[in-house]
Amino acid sequence: MELVQIPFQIIGSIGLLLYGMKLMSDGVQKSAGDSLQRVLKLMTGNRLLSVLTGVFVTMIIQSSGATTVMVVSFVNAGLLTLVQAIGVIFGANIGTTVTAWIVAVFGDMHMAAFAIPVFGIGFFITFIKKLRREGLGIALMGFGLLFFGLDRLSSIISLDASNLQFLTKINGTGIVQILTGVAIGIGLTVLLHSSSASTAIVLTMASAGVIKWELSAAIILGSNIGSTVDSVVAAAGTRVNARRAAFIHVMFNITGTLLAVLLFRPLLTAVDMLVPGPVENNIKLHVAMLHTFFNSGVTLLYLPFIPRLADIAERIIKPSKSEIRDVYVLDFPQITGKEHASAFVFRAEKEIAAMSELVIAMFDDIQVTLLGSDEASMQEPLARMEHNEQYANQMYEQLTKYLLKCEQLPVSRTQLNNISIMLQIVDELEGMANDCHVLCARIQKSIAKKMVFLQEDLDGLVPYMELTKQFITFVHINVNKHLNAEKLSFAKEMQEQIDSYRKELKKTARKRLESGADVKSELLYIDMIRHIEKLGDRSFAISEALTLTK
Repeated sequence: MELVQIPFQIIGSIGLLLYGMKLMSDGVQKSAGDSLQRVLKLMTGNRLLSVLTGVFVTMIIQSSGATTVMVVSFVNAGLLTLVQAIGVIFGANIGTTVTAWIVAVFGDMHMAAFAIPVFGIGFFITFIKKLRREGLGIALMGFGLLFFGLDRLSSIISLDASNLQFLTKINGTGIVQILTGVAIGIGLTVLLHSSSASTAIVLTMASAGVIKWELSAAIILGSNIGSTVDSVVAAAGTRVNARRAAFIHVMFNITGTLLAVLLFRPLLTAVDMLVPGPVENNIKLHVAMLHTFFNSGVTLLYLPFIPRLADIAERIIKPSKSEIRDVYVLDFPQITGKEHASAFVFRAEKEIAAMSELVIAMFDDIQVTLLGSDEASMQEPLARMEHNEQYANQMYEQLTKYLLKCEQLPVSRTQLNNISIMLQIVDELEGMANDCHVLCARIQKSIAKKMVFLQEDLDGLVPYMELTKQFITFVHINVNKHLNAEKLSFAKEMQEQIDSYRKELKKTARKRLESGADVKSELLYIDMIRHIEKLGDRSFAISEALTLTK
């Protein structure tokens, strides 16, 4: 009966451990997730800074898998370059070693003694809504469950280590034993989807005397390979650079582990020198040091070759034919459970910026067609305008669907407010694209019907259109930013100038009508003025919406 109970108790303890880690990671990301995501988003090309960012973010959220999934998502959205992503992935491998030190340092205490009170404190923080610290409460609950699960796992293994004696047959320094240990580490981490959880289990079993120092080290090395499963899953169906980032993560961890296996004895000797005292007396510290020493050492070894690694990935992972598209597609990736909502929101921001850039290109083509002297010179910009208008409609439809799905994610109130504003901005941008298309059609109509505009009419449109172009560019630059009162005042001033130009141009056109000018030409001219003004109105509507973002 005891043999039946023990496996279920171990499974239950591991379940508490994993759920605790998930709660802690989710809680931290909910309370500080936006800041952590923006640290990644604003990454520079400095390799060392990229590594340090990966270390910092992973230390905070206690999940290299979550960090790597975020990185793959950002690369897929174009928010990070491949070189920047490599540095963050390297840093994530170092940051994840913090878990081993937490368990090694606090593992000898009676963890349940403070785990349950911490869980209770966290629950009441989430229960009292007025505190508005739900993320902190969830993180504390996760912290409590994490250590309660570790305490239960430790007591089960310590009391019944004899039932796990089959593992002693693997202990040893032979190549077969080492490779078997690596395989166990890979399998355990893939099964648990967490190298941190695998490390905690190894530390618990090592301290109970179930597995020796050498086997512990081999399993830790294997867990580094197993941890790549999340990035592989996250990269499925993504763009080429995201797949390259995942490939480098796998290549880095596999080659680093193979190198460590080849230098297994020297590696263990180096760790023994760094940690004072016999291994038997403080095996937890030895395992924690091995984890940090190995991951930091491999990172330092590969750090100078990051650009070369990017080149290798670009040569091996080629873009598929389907990635060169005339049709806009924005797929909502399959959720693996470790993404934070901000990763999806940031990708939407990137696409919105691209949509606003498309509107600028369409407005440029209006200016080209307006100066065209005949239909032949207008064929290329007109064809481009037709394609871009269809593309903008596709962006509008796909982005709207994407943002509505983002609203279904566990987002904060601030994020929900921002997503709602983004939906409004996408709607205005689609309207601007449609206005550009209509304007271009009006110009094409005037040329087809041999309507003649006076040169003074065209000259009057130049400053009017330049001011509108300036306003659209202003929107593009600030489309994903919060606009303060000063910038909104600037936007208001531009709108008023556009309105003033519109009134003056329409007044002049009416005078020409009264003096006997061609009615059709002048009415078409007034209609064009009105559509240009609508672009200014939509630009101001976006500016006003951006003041409501947080």
